[in-house]
Amino acid sequence: MSTGLHPLARVGRDGFDPGRCLPLGGSAHAWFEALHDGKGAVLVSADLDPAMRARLSGPRPDICGLSLDRPRVMGILNITPDSFSDGGDLLAVKDAVARAKIMSQSADILDIGGESTRPGADEVTIAEEIGRVVPVIEGIRAAGIVTPISIDTRKAPVAAAALDAGADMINDVAAGRFDPEILCLAAERAAPICLMHSIADPKTMQSRAQYGDVVTEVFDHLAERMAAAQAAGIAPARIIADPGIGFGKTLQHNLSLLRELSRYHGLGVPLLVGASRKRFIGEIGEAEVARDRLGGSVAVALHAADRGAHILRVHDTYETRQALRLHLALHERGE
Repeated sequence: MSTGLHPLARVGRDGFDPGRCLPLGGSAHAWFEALHDGKGAVLVSADLDPAMRARLSGPRPDICGLSLDRPRVMGILNITPDSFSDGGDLLAVKDAVARAKIMSQSADILDIGGESTRPGADEVTIAEEIGRVVPVIEGIRAAGIVTPISIDTRKAPVAAAALDAGADMINDVAAGRFDPEILCLAAERAAPICLMHSIADPKTMQSRAQYGDVVTEVFDHLAERMAAAQAAGIAPARIIADPGIGFGKTLQHNLSLLRELSRYHGLGVPLLVGASRKRFIGEIGEAEVARDRLGGSVAVALHAADRGAHILRVHDTYETRQALRLHLALHERGE
């Protein structure tokens, strides 16, 4: 199913020729001219047929009213006692709303979750998950915060309650595998949905981290889940894809996915990358404590941006946005 085409991403203006070079996923700063074809040959943009050209380079539709010609920052708000990095920080509604108010100054989207999906995590009941996220979403809206809200859940009833409370989109780490009704819900509500690659469930996924070719297998899985979403009635313009960094992957799997991230533009939809504070960053950066992984998290975010990622899901929104602004300005493509 995978095309195997890997655009060789470049940034800035050096070497950019509008007659030969194409934007990467509609990016204003990342572009490509040459591609690997997966068989050892190098192609140029002129070799692409119109359909593939559009999939790899065409502008992506706005999400929640946000244009995607530049990287957008999604801020993580975990309303959980057991998330790997910030579990227990925001259990009180007032604390979560206060954090949301601060985060909304530097985040384009707020991603609110009430169930940890860290490796080894136990499932949370629907009622408990709704009880965690809905008061926070209602509190955010009551406080006058208008930043788009994403509900991070695998469960249709939770997503429905969150949308009713004021959320704008769905972020499903199971891409509809855990609860297929979530795809029907997204279609009925015309809500954007992010489909992430994962295997098994959070409790067992790391023991199942085995692939022949992780980049191709993740691509094919996402393409299959996109097809399921469209079969459920979700418009292609409302689908986002996420390769699922850290979900049922080893350090080397994560590095392979990030190195070849440009391949996923072949799906023809916006790409979300969520690598913030994850274990592989600590392994390479010698940071055992998740909160000590800011530098590595920003490095990965900039790498993803330079490969055309449209949404960067991070804990440290202020620092990430500051780094992005400097990074883009240095490439003469500032905001």
